[in-house]
Amino acid sequence: MRYLLDTHTLLWWLTNDPQLSPQAKALIADEGNTILVSAASAWEIATKYRLGKLSVAGEAIRRFNELIEADGFEHLHITYLHALRAGAYPLDHRDPFDRMLAAQSTLESAPLISRDPAFAFFGTQVVW
Repeated sequence: MRYLLDTHTLLWWLTNDPQLSPQAKALIADEGNTILVSAASAWEIATKYRLGKLSVAGEAIRRFNELIEADGFEHLHITYLHALRAGAYPLDHRDPFDRMLAAQSTLESAPLISRDPAFAFFGTQVVW
């Protein structure tokens, strides 16, 4: 099965954070699953680091590709179809990263591994 990681899920996986749920850990660790990491997560991490909201992300930024490849994850690029879907959501949800991840999850038929309840408003399939 294919799964898309929410940004916090990716960071918690990379740092072995205890906030990562047992189910999320199991899905990510299962070599039978394809784990996707969106370019939107790289964008979100870099943005929040620059704004001082994610001070622990310096190494993740410097080694982003290396870390993704080391875990056998796949990069998910942002396409115009993803962008059109993200922009078309009728909800007044201002977080562009959430909008993009919801669009990618839907269009790629890859449930999102996230604990963020905001994705329910997009109708995104979420596992945690």
